[in-house]
Amino acid sequence: MRWALNRLAIAITSMVALAFLVPLAIATGQIARDRAVSEARQQATALVTVLGMDADPMLLTNAVASTTAGSAGRLAVHLPDSVPIGSTHVTGAQVRSAAQDRRSVLAPADDGVAYLQPTVLADGRTVIVEVYVPEAELRRGVGTAWFVLGGLAIVLVAGSTLLADRLGGRLVRATRDLSTSARRLGGGDLTARAEPNGPRELQDAARSFNAMADDLRLLMNRERELAADLSHRLRTPLTALRLDAEAMPPGPIGERMRQACDLLDEELDSIIRGVRRGTDGRDGQSADLVEVLADRLAFWSVLAEDQERPWEVTGGDVPVILPMPRSELILVVDAMLGNVFSHTPDGAAFRVSVSPDGLLVDDAGPGIADPTRAVQRGVSAAGSTGLGLDIVRRAAETSGGHLVVTRSPLGGARVGILLRPVDHAPERLGSSPGFHDPFRSR
Repeated sequence: MRWALNRLAIAITSMVALAFLVPLAIATGQIARDRAVSEARQQATALVTVLGMDADPMLLTNAVASTTAGSAGRLAVHLPDSVPIGSTHVTGAQVRSAAQDRRSVLAPADDGVAYLQPTVLADGRTVIVEVYVPEAELRRGVGTAWFVLGGLAIVLVAGSTLLADRLGGRLVRATRDLSTSARRLGGGDLTARAEPNGPRELQDAARSFNAMADDLRLLMNRERELAADLSHRLRTPLTALRLDAEAMPPGPIGERMRQACDLLDEELDSIIRGVRRGTDGRDGQSADLVEVLADRLAFWSVLAEDQERPWEVTGGDVPVILPMPRSELILVVDAMLGNVFSHTPDGAAFRVSVSPDGLLVDDAGPGIADPTRAVQRGVSAAGSTGLGLDIVRRAAETSGGHLVVTRSPLGGARVGILLRPVDHAPERLGSSPGFHDPFRSR
């Protein structure tokens, strides 16, 4: 933008300079020509005065030699029927034409012009006084004048460009500051504010941006408080559910219900702490995907055994650290695994593949007919809330990857997070036979 303003200043100043300096340059050449012709006219007039007193050839020869033009070989007197006195630069036809017309003329000559001044002697004869003006004399001083005019044009253009650059720099700095603040706010920094600088319009825009940022932060704080309040209100039905779970007799179902209550209690605590910390409190946190996956599979494997689902895990030989809190990563893993149990029939197999390349969950269910529609927030073709895949998508983008929803090698759906391109298969650490090459169809 700054360079664009400078180019605009250069273009405008150049056009203005040309509009004034080109006519001045032409006028300078004409003035120099008129000056040289005027000097020639004066010398011719002086010699005409001599002719008016005496037309003796000897006297005329001395008079011609005594003038500036005559001493330089640029003055001549053409008497009728005699040899010209001095140095002539015109033809006889030009002299006869001037004598016949009896008026001053500028006759073309080699490398210049000749001023021909006719005069009539007392005896009626016509005498022509010739003063030769070379081209160099016609252009004397023109080069210097053009050089000065060119220098003036350069100074004007440079000065206007420098002034435009100073003014444009202030405008560009204010614009960049506003743009930087907008990018910071878009990146999640709710403390980003713009300094009102520059022209009045940009100052108004910066103040409006700051007001918008304040309103946005207030709105998000209110939403966080609302989420915390709602999470806290869930403790009442959770307490009743826990009492019912504690009253159940010992066994796998009762133990699973008690574990689910404990997990739900932990999740509510995590949600309350997270929303009260806000975005700034979560910055810099990270969690190990392999560790979280192992903990969550310990829970989901019990349900898989009850539903007689074959399952396996591949990879997991090295930690996979993701830039998000552990509580959010648990929510992502549960969303991917819960999608299998919610949308596939009992007995449908599933497979989990984890590596530094990402996390994939394949199932042998009916699959997802419209993957594009399935990732839209709040949209679900299976009667659910439609938030599970959106949670996974946001987690993938936070980790620098992307969400994958496609056909699984097992015949059902594949849902996963890809963090980088993959050209190898991870080492198998699974427990159930019959599945291999989890990245084959990617």
